Amino acid sequence: MPRLYVEVPKDECITDNKASKDCLIIMNNVEVWLKEGESVPEFIDVENAEFLAKEVYDRFYLYVDRLEGRMLADAVLVLPDGRTRIYLKKSDELLILPVEGYTKTIIANVGNRVRKGDAFAAVTTKKGEVHYLKPPKTGTVVFIDEITNSPHYVYYILPEE
Repeated sequence: MPRLYVEVPKDECITDNKASKDCLIIMNNVEVWLKEGESVPEFIDVENAEFLAKEVYDRFYLYVDRLEGRMLADAVLVLPDGRTRIYLKKSDELLILPVEGYTKTIIANVGNRVRKGDAFAAVTTKKGEVHYLKPPKTGTVVFIDEITNSPHYVYYILPEE
């Protein structure tokens, strides 16, 4: 399961110069990953740093304006391999693509790059016809919403420039 870190005010993440929850501090080009209870390093200027707190990954959709498809806050996704990170900036535009049908099959998963014209999901109709869904732009899958629009899926894809 990917981990999600979302922009928060400093006092929501740091209390008495210690992390009150798992968080990420970004200052210029420096990233500091802290676990709950760890101290903020001295070289970090907490007044000029950005703070991102660990959030439940399934709540990703709360940080996206689903009408405009834009991020509402800065966020970082850490994929299950622990090395791959996807950085999302406030106002980044996402492709929001629903997957609706009698039977749905996920082809691309979170972190997968999907090219324009490649199938990211398939749906089977009641008549048994299979339709492959393809994104209008090349991008990376950042979230698959399986909860809020049940029984359908909604793909959130960060398009490439």
